[in-house]
Amino acid sequence: KTARPTVFIPVFPGTNCEYDTARAFEKAGGLVDTMVIRNLTPGEIEESVKEMVKRLNQCQIIMLPGGFSAGDEPDGSGKFIAAVFRNPWIKEAVMRHLKEKDGLMLGICNGFQALIKLGLLPYGEIIDLTEDSPTLTFNQIGRHQSCLVRTKIVSNLSPWFNHVKPGDVHTVAISHGEGRFVANSQVIDTLFNNGQVATQYVDLAGEPSYDIRFNPNGSVDAIEGITSPDGRVLGKMGHSERIGSYVAVNVPGEKDQHIFQAGVEYFK
Repeated sequence: KTARPTVFIPVFPGTNCEYDTARAFEKAGGLVDTMVIRNLTPGEIEESVKEMVKRLNQCQIIMLPGGFSAGDEPDGSGKFIAAVFRNPWIKEAVMRHLKEKDGLMLGICNGFQALIKLGLLPYGEIIDLTEDSPTLTFNQIGRHQSCLVRTKIVSNLSPWFNHVKPGDVHTVAISHGEGRFVANSQVIDTLFNNGQVATQYVDLAGEPSYDIRFNPNGSVDAIEGITSPDGRVLGKMGHSERIGSYVAVNVPGEKDQHIFQAGVEYFK
């Protein structure tokens, strides 16, 4: 337990949501530790890896914010972040964070993409992926989508959702080109049965939908966010941090999912 848990936010080349994310955690009472990952030379990469390990060992929450890390290259989003986190020292620090320190981890948009590519979602481990592993791929429409969506809490297995209940609907901003969640039916069934499907895109009646007006990327079963088996790792496409007193004031609906508050209070 700690009065003010530390939230580690690594900032990769192309990350662009670190300020909003830091503000959200600070407002919730967290102590934010932001680190810019330098990759101009092999030496800088090595120094960044060593510093990351040090900060990972000191934090209670790991936060991977949104953006377009490395310009979504090579061949897809989140791969640069995933490559860094597969470094043996960083991998060891992350797994110690989750297995021994009871730490939390959150990835939004680009961060969610990285968690999927690492295997941390849905498996809770950094592992090699198989052809049956879920993925986030290009939006069905074939281009970037940016709009407000309605998402419903399906499961509150995750401590990140300690302040909401299943059935609650929120209005959340999305902005991505690769946000379509895809998995085979067996994997989907397992996720639902385990309570790992956290949130779904829903229509005005609160029902999961494939309609592009409500499910802008065409995600299978309208899945917007999932968790690890124990719920302590959460990934979602919607930008829960993009809220404020003067944001989308003319749009109806509850916008605060209280995710950051729940994450900070988990350690108090």
